[in-house]
Amino acid sequence: MSSQDARVIGRGTWLDRVASELLEREKTLGRSTSLLRVESGLGASGIPHIGSVGDAIRSYGVKLALETLGYRSELIAYSDDLDGLRKVPSGFPASLKEYIAHPVTRIPDPFGCHKSYGDHMGSLLREALDDLDIPYTFKSGAEVYKSGLLNPQIKKILDNAELVGRMIKEITGQEKYQTVLPYTPICQNCGRLYTTVVSSYDPVAQTVHYKCESAEVGHGIVVGCGHEGDRKVTEGEGKLIWKSEFAARWAALDIRFEAYGKDIAESVKINDWISENVLGHPPPFHVRYEMFQDKGGRKVSKSVGNVITIRDWLTYASPESVRLLMFKRIVGARNISVDDVPVYMDEFDELEDHYFSKRKDANAMKEARLRGLYEYTMLLHVPAQPSFHAPYRLLAELSAAAPEDGLEDYVVKRLTTYGMLKGAPTPELLTRIRWTSACARREGAKVLQVETPELTEKQARAVLEFASAIRGAKDADGVQGAAFEAIRANGIQPGEFFPAVYGLLLGAERGPRLGPYVMDVGQDAVATKLEKLASSAGRHN
Repeated sequence: MSSQDARVIGRGTWLDRVASELLEREKTLGRSTSLLRVESGLGASGIPHIGSVGDAIRSYGVKLALETLGYRSELIAYSDDLDGLRKVPSGFPASLKEYIAHPVTRIPDPFGCHKSYGDHMGSLLREALDDLDIPYTFKSGAEVYKSGLLNPQIKKILDNAELVGRMIKEITGQEKYQTVLPYTPICQNCGRLYTTVVSSYDPVAQTVHYKCESAEVGHGIVVGCGHEGDRKVTEGEGKLIWKSEFAARWAALDIRFEAYGKDIAESVKINDWISENVLGHPPPFHVRYEMFQDKGGRKVSKSVGNVITIRDWLTYASPESVRLLMFKRIVGARNISVDDVPVYMDEFDELEDHYFSKRKDANAMKEARLRGLYEYTMLLHVPAQPSFHAPYRLLAELSAAAPEDGLEDYVVKRLTTYGMLKGAPTPELLTRIRWTSACARREGAKVLQVETPELTEKQARAVLEFASAIRGAKDADGVQGAAFEAIRANGIQPGEFFPAVYGLLLGAERGPRLGPYVMDVGQDAVATKLEKLASSAGRHN
């Protein structure tokens, strides 16, 4: 199938499906499609991590898909930096405890480099998106409230507070807002949010009456200061609760798409209702995604301290690998750690090789999906030719063995010896060598460990015979000869044998010429590894 045919079928990714369904909905609603805004909201109480920033990456993918269909789109990266600090994130100064329930933009930056704690966290969000080459329009929640952008929505929600409270109970089961208004001002005396309980709203003066009482915030009780007073809702000195705030900003910013994690599903449901029925703005088209987990099955969380930041990942890998991680699929929970870097780096290489090869999948829809996934991962900026590729674990293995003062020369010479590299190394290859070296040398690194692939009985037998034969090989040609003898003796194809060997050694389908590689690493070392792994490999007929 030609690339032209693939484009006729469509790119076939979940991004394209979402864009198409969103457009159908907009046409049904009869709204203008001159600008389709997508949004990503991010809490500013802790360091943005790969899971939270993933929300923005996915939304940007939907933006790209809309643009491929000929529509103008914009990503709004919204930082919830008027929220109060609920708990001190792992690794942060304990002194922050005194600021629990204070708006994060009114807390001093503990690192001393920004105007406030919230500004510091917002800058990390922007840096993460910049590092991934993702354009966006940044919105600070504190600035949005101060500018008055949400004032019309705040007034409508407070005018309908009784109805909103009733629906919050009906949808979420929470009874609190049948007697308390869905707005929390900043206490004029102690400067806290969440401790202020609003009992009434004056629509003429546009003020709320509140009392600062004790409240559960995070995992503890914050004692209120007891102050009682009035606060104007149009001055940016307070905010809507989450169960109504999303709706306000969707309406004010005319948001047409926002993904969300299943942990806030109830909040999204009530906000959808408020947006539609109180504010008169059809809520955005949604996609729900599962949360990233660590290898122990715990949700990746800044408060738990098991986060992987975008900067962490990019110390060892390319921006393309992060974008592939997000664009590949949206459903299903995924365990993630830095140890997964080789998987996504090699998967991207395979995707790029397929894109530029003459091989096409017989399934036209799958072919379109593979091509589309590559194009979106490249942010639609497809190069004229692919980069040089070598299995990540091979580079890590070579990097780990290289002298620190001759890292790049050592690895380049080995790749040349193995018949993989022809000519001078590219800057991209040298960068990749530095990534793999950093990954291999980090504390507790597992980059050289591979998941044992599933082998057929014939594959396993051929690998074991090959392993036994190479112990006595005299040179590289002898190793190559042993490989083809094992292939012939077991009645399998080279395309079955070599991927099995590379999978066991490097966790990849392809690799260096076996002869030079085995002689370089050591026959006994390679044979022992193959025998151990092939013996334990899952078998199938």
